[in-house]
Amino acid sequence: MILGWIIGIVLVGVLIAVLSKGNLFKTNNQKSPKTSVGVGTAMETLKKRYAKGEIDKAEFEEKKAELEN
Repeated sequence: MILGWIIGIVLVGVLIAVLSKGNLFKTNNQKSPKTSVGVGTAMETLKKRYAKGEIDKAEFEEKKAELEN
């Protein structure tokens, strides 16, 4: 009975060691350029809206000039 508990605890320890070695518990805290707030993201959104036809060329050019300043 005691031997079963010991084997179980050892197996859980081995499982945790293997999972941590495989970087499954680590998180990536680096910000990618797509998620950062700034002109790049706003420009991408503006281009997408123009491509979808949500805004016309005049409005696109106006907002693009505002973002570049």
